[in-house]
Amino acid sequence: MSSSDEEGGEEYLFKIVIIGDSAVGKSNLLSRYARNEFNPHSKATIGVEFQTQSMDIDGKEVKAQIWDTAGQERFRAVTSAYYRGAVGALVVYDITRRSTFDSVSRWLDELKTHSDTTVARMLVGNKCDLESIRDVTVEEGKSLAESEGLFFMETSALDATNVKTAFEIVIKEIYNNVSRKVLNSDAYKAELSVNRVTLAGNGADGSKRSQSFSCCSR
Repeated sequence: MSSSDEEGGEEYLFKIVIIGDSAVGKSNLLSRYARNEFNPHSKATIGVEFQTQSMDIDGKEVKAQIWDTAGQERFRAVTSAYYRGAVGALVVYDITRRSTFDSVSRWLDELKTHSDTTVARMLVGNKCDLESIRDVTVEEGKSLAESEGLFFMETSALDATNVKTAFEIVIKEIYNNVSRKVLNSDAYKAELSVNRVTLAGNGADGSKRSQSFSCCSR
């Protein structure tokens, strides 16, 4: 995550990762969101790919660098680098394959292990256009999301159902998290300044005293 001043305005760059088992539709979700494209014959992702999308929030330009990687176990070596700096994640399963839903807890554990900051997380049940062969109910998805403290949405990369909404909810939540941290930091600095003024009062012997301290917080 980074932010910068540009011609008097702020610009934010957030890294978001898409995780989940192979063939749940991660790459098509990204291509549908970034380019409004869907490839019914897409092949498994080899290594890592990413796309950058921009949106306006509160008059500020917010850029999301969205990373997609292979879900196959043989690519687990990219894990630590893939997650580094991520502040948002879409955890995707295929509503027609229960095994991919059962894997969600493992992906969440991996995200927790390799993330070093607060991450805005959304559980995504993809391929909701395939209702006739559904294997995971909407209620099950909602229940898991609620128990893990995740946003939840079912999507279809094929017909674009909820795809844009899912990504934008995560991006806005990241922005809100960053804004809250800035506000808390400003409040902390103001309180610290007041405390320093108070501590720099007169000592019991009438002499001036001064005390400084530092604090680190996550």
